[in-house]
Amino acid sequence: MRHTGGVETATERAGPGAEAQILHFQMLARYSSIANQRLYEVCARLSDEEYRKQRSGSHRSIHRTLNHILLGDRIWMDRFGSAGITATPALDTELYSAFGGLRSAREAEDARIEAFMGGLNGAFLACEIRYTNNAGRACADPASLLIAHLFNHQTHHRAQVHVMLSDAGLQPPSLDMHRAIRP
Repeated sequence: MRHTGGVETATERAGPGAEAQILHFQMLARYSSIANQRLYEVCARLSDEEYRKQRSGSHRSIHRTLNHILLGDRIWMDRFGSAGITATPALDTELYSAFGGLRSAREAEDARIEAFMGGLNGAFLACEIRYTNNAGRACADPASLLIAHLFNHQTHHRAQVHVMLSDAGLQPPSLDMHRAIRP
């Protein structure tokens, strides 16, 4: 273990691999912003009827699924910035009724996530986040696991929107990570 002036650094306290994990989370934040931009560009071509049409998927429409992804991101980002225990709102909460407002909020949240990941450090990765889940159960999980969940949750639901776009007759965007990061 390296020490700086006899004092253990926050990254060292987080354990081996913390620096690589931080870089990985920063890459995932960048990728998520690009993937969301691509997805919203295609969604913007839908009629309002197609955008809100009931379809197969966890949240039954493109509109509801995009709202859910944003809600999930806000829940986790608020938890990452809170010292106290946070509760979970209803997971089907509609944050924005209009596509334009939702798209603007998505862009702002992506910028927030990228900025947060840009300042990530080993001390944060080593901490535990306490929260109350949507079933009302008190939970405590490692921050590194919850950050990974944030990105996994986005990817899961973006894939559902991807399928719904095909169902709506549009060509879904390419969301391949390696081509998003290295076009």
